[in-house]
Amino acid sequence: MPCSTGRPSRSGPSPTSAGSAEVSVAVTPDGYADAVRGDRFVMPAERRLPLSCVLDVLEGRAQHPGVLYVQKQCSNLLTELPQLLPDLEPHVPWASEALGKMPDAVNFWLGEAAAVTSLHKDHYENLYCVVSGEKHFLLHPPSDRPFIPYELYTPATYQLTKEGSFKMVDEEAMEKVPWIPLDPLAPDLAQYPSYSQAQALHCTVQTGEMLYLPALWFHHVQQSHGCMAVNFWYDMEYDLKYSYFQLLDSLTKASGLN
Repeated sequence: MPCSTGRPSRSGPSPTSAGSAEVSVAVTPDGYADAVRGDRFVMPAERRLPLSCVLDVLEGRAQHPGVLYVQKQCSNLLTELPQLLPDLEPHVPWASEALGKMPDAVNFWLGEAAAVTSLHKDHYENLYCVVSGEKHFLLHPPSDRPFIPYELYTPATYQLTKEGSFKMVDEEAMEKVPWIPLDPLAPDLAQYPSYSQAQALHCTVQTGEMLYLPALWFHHVQQSHGCMAVNFWYDMEYDLKYSYFQLLDSLTKASGLN
């Protein structure tokens, strides 16, 4: 049965609950959104689907082309799923006190096991909470920057055709995007030999657990099928920590290690 828009799951939430809420869904042919594919930095196709439709696909009651991942990082929990807010804390009290601010964004994540987040870093202090399932993080501290390659790529976006196939369309109005081409799970050390000097950390966050992921830490993320998570993004302070990373980044580029 194909997944349609506007139909609540028969066995899931009712139309008056979160199941009928439309959410932004990243759709890719292989589960990699915002990742290097060949000589392009490719962003996912985006569709608006009822949350119940996504759940139907995850639970095998419906079908949809490609791999689905609810991963819109624009405080989508607040803007798209306000029905869930009574069940969640609006922030992480100890983090808000320690950082002296409230979160800039609260994001909701739900997807298939094939959905993978490529290696990257963020300018946010990240409190990542797993509600159901498991998240598998591969981490590098900012000090590993000299061993992590960056290259410039022409940006492109997947488009989902009516037939259910994908095509890649260049974003000609956008500037080239610096991104990490390396897959840390199967690194090409012949092409990127410096990565052998990096020391990856591995961490599994299980149901009911929270990971504090500091700003500027590199991370690659996998998950169990149907994993549900919420994360709180606090804007980082552009202080000595940021200046140190910028210096390290500049020295890496100047030395030709990049």
